Amino acid sequence: MSMSIAFATAATPRGLIHYADAGKGPAVLSLHGAMGGTDQGMILARVTAADAGRVIAPARPGYPGTPLSSGGTPEAQADLYAALLDHLGLDKVAVIAVSGGGASALMFALRHPGRCRGLVLISACAGPEPMPLPIGFRLMVLLARWPAFVGWMKGRAARNPDRISTRSIPDREQQRVLQADPVAMPLYRQLRAGLFDRLPERLPGTENDIGVTRRQDFALPEIGLPCLVVHGTHDPLLPYDRHGAELARRISGAQLLRVEGGGHAAIFTHRALIAPCVAGFLAGL
Repeated sequence: MSMSIAFATAATPRGLIHYADAGKGPAVLSLHGAMGGTDQGMILARVTAADAGRVIAPARPGYPGTPLSSGGTPEAQADLYAALLDHLGLDKVAVIAVSGGGASALMFALRHPGRCRGLVLISACAGPEPMPLPIGFRLMVLLARWPAFVGWMKGRAARNPDRISTRSIPDREQQRVLQADPVAMPLYRQLRAGLFDRLPERLPGTENDIGVTRRQDFALPEIGLPCLVVHGTHDPLLPYDRHGAELARRISGAQLLRVEGGGHAAIFTHRALIAPCVAGFLAGL
């Protein structure tokens, strides 16, 4: 995305919401996942080629610039997005969401179907996920409350960005493909290094998202909108059979892009497969 990005905070009837706004044309609402923010919403749009028109990338409640009080549930977050569209004078948007952003995207489609042109769900949750979180992730969330740890990790990322960028992808071949991708690798490096900017401010939303994945269920058959589901078959956090395949099965008419061997970061490791499919789906809307 070569156009400039504007950042603003809207005081809506549903609460404060910080957002990034870039580009012109048909609008896409880009919803980041856990440990995210407006930065990751913009990265999501760029790596999936969803940035052909206008991109609105809000910080979901509990992330930098948007208080958790603006919406702790997927229902409240969906209503907050509708209020943001009112603030921006937008009638309809397409929605793209990754991981923890999927719950509020589903609720937006259910609660505001007249304002949603279509839905792209990437590595998203179909319902309650009982699998325990990886120990490493839980430890990082705990240590992230210590400024000294955050400073050390930020310096480590700056000194060796490629090591930080690939350590969460165990497959060596996928690491090689990612490192050779002139689009995906800089974006993935930016995402990983950016985690340590305002890291403590990303924790309330992340912990809230974790709680949502443990308890939330969705009336998926009631979604009557065009939908594209993208999910890796080796996703360790949200297993394919329980989530990607289930979303495609229960949402009537949904298209499924099954990413063979893809993990939770499939949008980066399999960008060459995913981006044209997402761009084509959005253009078709």
